[in-house]
Amino acid sequence: MAHPALSEGSIKRIVDGSQEQPILQILGAKLIPNSDNERYRLLISDGVHLHSFAMLSSQLNYMFKEGSLSDFTIFRLMRFNTSTINSKNDSAGKRVIVILEINVLVPGHNVGGKIGNPLPLDQKPDQNIAGAAAPSVVAPRATSSFTPKTTGIYNTGASTSSIGSGYGGYKSSLAKNDITLKDYVIHPISTLTPYQNKWVIKGRISNKSNIRTWKNDRGEGKLFSFEMADQTAEIRATAFKDQVDMFYDKIEVDRTIYMTKCSMKSADKRFNATKHEYELTLNSDTIIQGCFDEDHELPVTHYTFVPISQIAKMEPNSMIDVIGVCYTAGDVVQFTARTSGRELKKREVTLVDNSRATVSLTLWGEDAENFDASYQPVIAIRGARVTEFGGGKTISLASGSLMKKNPDIPEGHQMRGWFDNCANVDEIEMNVSARTGGASNIKTDWITFHEAKIRNLGMGDAPEYFQTKAIVHLVRLNNCVYKSCPQAECNKKIIDQDDGTYRCEKCNASYTNFKYRFLVSMSIGDWTSNRWVTCFNEVAEQMFGKTAQEYGELQAINSDEAEALLTNIHFNSFIFKLRIKMEHFGDSNRNKINVVSATPINYKEYNEYLMKDLASLTGIGMN
Repeated sequence: MAHPALSEGSIKRIVDGSQEQPILQILGAKLIPNSDNERYRLLISDGVHLHSFAMLSSQLNYMFKEGSLSDFTIFRLMRFNTSTINSKNDSAGKRVIVILEINVLVPGHNVGGKIGNPLPLDQKPDQNIAGAAAPSVVAPRATSSFTPKTTGIYNTGASTSSIGSGYGGYKSSLAKNDITLKDYVIHPISTLTPYQNKWVIKGRISNKSNIRTWKNDRGEGKLFSFEMADQTAEIRATAFKDQVDMFYDKIEVDRTIYMTKCSMKSADKRFNATKHEYELTLNSDTIIQGCFDEDHELPVTHYTFVPISQIAKMEPNSMIDVIGVCYTAGDVVQFTARTSGRELKKREVTLVDNSRATVSLTLWGEDAENFDASYQPVIAIRGARVTEFGGGKTISLASGSLMKKNPDIPEGHQMRGWFDNCANVDEIEMNVSARTGGASNIKTDWITFHEAKIRNLGMGDAPEYFQTKAIVHLVRLNNCVYKSCPQAECNKKIIDQDDGTYRCEKCNASYTNFKYRFLVSMSIGDWTSNRWVTCFNEVAEQMFGKTAQEYGELQAINSDEAEALLTNIHFNSFIFKLRIKMEHFGDSNRNKINVVSATPINYKEYNEYLMKDLASLTGIGMN
């Protein structure tokens, strides 16, 4: 029976640091004795060489047990790592291939025997190669001219180190301040997995958070996180409690470091903006050493910028990179949080970019206090979090976000040039933070209320959008406007203190004035059904042709005329774009519909839609 040709010589290339997906053959397997976890060791062949130190990762044990990896099986090695073990009789060490993913090509019973006449592979690794296959931390190279400054090593543990205590247990008796991490083979960040016991990584610090504190039923503490990158990937690391005191002042953005002996776990993508599958936690054994010979090949902070106009389409809690000019900046506002009672500070900043859109950036704590809006700087943010309120999208800094002012990058210079020479305030086309119930430029399908019910729109976790032609049946006049905070970026309802002042709990401040805002509930219906919907301020002002301020002042003077202003739109038709989402009220759930936009009917466009819809229903094409 014909079978795929083996990738001759590939085992030697892998041991020397190559990254490929070779076709190999299994010639034997056995269970490793005295192993804490059940592990299998394979004898593999490429037709030229044998290699007896291939370890099957524990998540693939099921393949061996179900018989998929029987003798003579031909497979493609899809994903792997390499490591080195040391023994008393072999100071040079043996290279282990840790198999993480394989694809069986031909079962062993269909092959029936060994292919070729493979010979044992020389196990001496070429330690000068630090390719993408990523050998782990091994014994020091024989020679090195590098002598680190002792102040460049930071460690919280005892005075001796046990770098590389797994796989044969090479232990260094050197004092930690004498360890030269550069003399160890450097592991590319992209290949870090929990299956390596020994590794050293080298990278540039691309981001560092402020120190945050927490307090709950289990105790209290503090933490900070940082991200480091090499040519292959970027990874996030976090320090807690004692490690915060030890390492915080030593970690500097744009500095290059060596690091080893951290705990590793799967990355929590809610707080982790890197693309790495895992993240690191510093502990009492962690060693961090400064790199004093600058490596210009290491990457600086990498951004994948999203135009501000596209933020309107982003799902809440998305992590994005944004660049824009600080168009306006509000004052620092101090207030007390309702849930925790903590005193908080925040500042609202408006960013604009060359997509001619603006977005509100919320800064908290020290970021809010220290922000300097002088001369309208360019702001680049890596890992901004998208939030949503009332349909408008805003961004804020998460725990792992990085914000730079006037960054020295091509996109920063381009943004500065656009704003200084081309920007025109009157040409701003979109405010993605406007609370309109959603983004009016989102493409929506024509769906009736009856079809929306049949399709269970809005029953999932994410909001859904549709549009329909509907008539306004009834506008609820009670509480259609409210008095809100006069601050431009705050629309919180204020409390009348009956002394000529009005208090905003959100801003924790009292004012002598306020502003009116619409919050209108109305019943609208298409030819199939009718629903109650909510209109926020911007949409309501467009529908009524009056601002909320004008309506509120008119209501105080002549309530009948004010009511007539709202009832004048009864039985008028609009093209409604609607946002529907399941919301929770106590123990009950209900679909809530907000009006994204309400535009007068363009009968030419609407008739074209009706004709196309009719053609699709009847199967008769239009001439």
